[in-house]
Amino acid sequence: MFKESFHMLLIEAVLFFLAIIGWGIVPRIELLIMASFFAGIMVFTIFFFRDPKRKVATGNNIIVSPADGRVVHIGDIPHFSLSTGSVKVITIYLSLWNVHVNRVPISGQVTYLDHQQGCFYPAFNNRSSKKNEYTVIGITGEMGKVFIKQIAGTFARRIVCRLQIDEQVRQGERFGMIKFGSRIELYLPYSVVLKVFVGDRIRGGESIIAEKT
Repeated sequence: MFKESFHMLLIEAVLFFLAIIGWGIVPRIELLIMASFFAGIMVFTIFFFRDPKRKVATGNNIIVSPADGRVVHIGDIPHFSLSTGSVKVITIYLSLWNVHVNRVPISGQVTYLDHQQGCFYPAFNNRSSKKNEYTVIGITGEMGKVFIKQIAGTFARRIVCRLQIDEQVRQGERFGMIKFGSRIELYLPYSVVLKVFVGDRIRGGESIIAEKT
């Protein structure tokens, strides 16, 4: 996902070099401070958009985490509008320091895709689930139907999702990201056995969220 940061790095690099050039022409401390500031911003951008290699857990009977972060909520939804019957929901909070690349939790076919505009409450605020801008992806595979909800936050004002309807996807592959702090909700078939607890820190593609008995 490093290419998602290219335009940001380009702007930051141009501003950095303009400040350096300006300082070379007129050596004022203000220009040196500006150059240092933009250099720091570039370092942070590279850090935030990092995409480390992962040893992806695979299997037709498991669901892997779609993101790095901390499990902040686990619950049941008796009547989920996008599926028949009850589902289990897991909420993952991604802080500013987590890897923000999102990964596919199961292999299968993309059967649902919806993006809605909304507000930008902090991602840790429960109101963000219903009020904030979001994208919902539904994937149907051997585990049944799994839905991933990418939720924007106060600073995460751009959701990236590269999937398309009817696309075949593989477990653990990258499909998008949410920029600068975010929240993901995972809706799972009620029959699965959860393998995580509230407070657990998990890694996208590596941590097993649930399994089918």
